[in-house]
Amino acid sequence: MTLPAAVAALGPGPLTEEALRLHLFPLFSRTLSTPGIYLANHSLGRPLDQTEDDLREGFRLWQTRLGDAWAPWLAEEHAHRSRIAQLIGAPRFDCIVPKTSAGQGLRTVLNALPGVPHVVSTTGEFDSIDIILKQYAAVGRIALELVDCQTPDDQPNKPAANTAGNTATDAHADAAGGIDRIDPAPLLRAIRRGVDLVVVSQVMFMTGHVLPDLPLLADACHAVGARLLVDAYHSIGVFPVDAVSLKADFMLGGSYKYLRGGPGAAFVYISPAMLASGLRPIDIGWFAKDEPFLYQRPNPPRFAKGGDAFLESTPPILTCYQARAGQQLVLALGAERIRAYNLDRLSRLKHYLADSGVNAQGADAEHGAFLTVRHPAAPALAKSLERTGITTDARNEWLRLCPDLLTPDTALREAATTLASLTAAT
Repeated sequence: MTLPAAVAALGPGPLTEEALRLHLFPLFSRTLSTPGIYLANHSLGRPLDQTEDDLREGFRLWQTRLGDAWAPWLAEEHAHRSRIAQLIGAPRFDCIVPKTSAGQGLRTVLNALPGVPHVVSTTGEFDSIDIILKQYAAVGRIALELVDCQTPDDQPNKPAANTAGNTATDAHADAAGGIDRIDPAPLLRAIRRGVDLVVVSQVMFMTGHVLPDLPLLADACHAVGARLLVDAYHSIGVFPVDAVSLKADFMLGGSYKYLRGGPGAAFVYISPAMLASGLRPIDIGWFAKDEPFLYQRPNPPRFAKGGDAFLESTPPILTCYQARAGQQLVLALGAERIRAYNLDRLSRLKHYLADSGVNAQGADAEHGAFLTVRHPAAPALAKSLERTGITTDARNEWLRLCPDLLTPDTALREAATTLASLTAAT
């Protein structure tokens, strides 16, 4: 069955495990043949069978057409950028500049800012963002100010409340219990005249918290002449993202996680206002030239229009094919339906854990696509789970658990029981 046929067979209503098992699971036959329970979809997303076929398509063009492959290759790159634009609500395809990593996208923005920009960010950014910002500051390329927006719970091993309700009930219980929260107030206080760029994640990679009120944060930035860069890697593909509504000047993302496109297919979004502002591209190559295949060499260089002026040298074109099927799946199903089903899976897992005496955070509007269990031995727990055939991961004290469209209820129950027995033994 093809992807369009499978999505058509699912119908327009809410996703159900029965329907997904019947129509969608066959599109993942190769990855689902691997034994075990996979709860690391927040890390490396599982690919469709079509992904291998798409890669073969791109490779065969190389194999059979050699240099003449560039016409269909560039058409696929255009389609790739257009699909990403649809996924994040970008007004036009050239706002999307393909990159091999979110870090490369961040460097593109930092290097395009004049002088020594004053950058404000949080202590909760992903390692690649964190290390780049700190190194730029260390060599004097930026002035960096980091703020802590995390409001911690001092009782990480507190017994779970055995509540069986909806996500609104869960959110109320979390608020009453003093569960970790994200507080944007310190970030807002740091935004003042002289700040040039604010770098934040829409969903915090370690705890899964959603940073609230991003449009208000953008307004605060713009009121003092600063620009907002949003790392949306942990949101694109699992809930609706609209770069325009968020008022983001820049956005980072990629296909490694929820878009099921593997490593190397990342991007930076540059808003139309930023493209028209005179922002000068520095991280470039010959594909950024106006009419690059004419091989003209004016001095100074003459750049292409819009976001094409931020393109680099000969692109890793096969990543566009590698990312295609996952992008098509999310666009076909719709982020709203995916989010609703993800919340169902998360709520089930959270309640199974609670029934076993394990407290977890997530499964509500304040969190992204994974649950966290805060435990001082979280990395050891992840390794112990791996030995039982359950794949998760941990970041410091937070064990991260992420079911997806392919995770059956039986797997959630088994994972909860196994984790409870492991935590009881630590």
